[in-house]
Amino acid sequence: MSFLVGTVSGALVAGGVYYGFSSTMATRTQRHRADMHHLSERLVNAAADIPAPIPASQRIPERPFMSMLQDSWNTQIAALFRRTGDLDRQVVEWGRKTLYGGDADRTKPE
Repeated sequence: MSFLVGTVSGALVAGGVYYGFSSTMATRTQRHRADMHHLSERLVNAAADIPAPIPASQRIPERPFMSMLQDSWNTQIAALFRRTGDLDRQVVEWGRKTLYGGDADRTKPE
């Protein structure tokens, strides 16, 4: 008989613990769902109340002097590279004329 009483009392304790955990999880889940719903509504409604910031393209101030300076700089750098390329070609031609003499043309077949 004590075996039967021990088994039944264990089953009742296990059932009580299971019910307690299950009830606690259900209650907390419902509370979390209600909180999430409330926060979601606040987020959606707040988006309509807060004005959007101006785009970054409109926040950049116009600087015509800086633009002119940058364009001038870019033009001078491009001219420098072009002159360097021309100088390189002249050095190659001078070297070819010095080594091969006269009007040696690299496009002529030998």
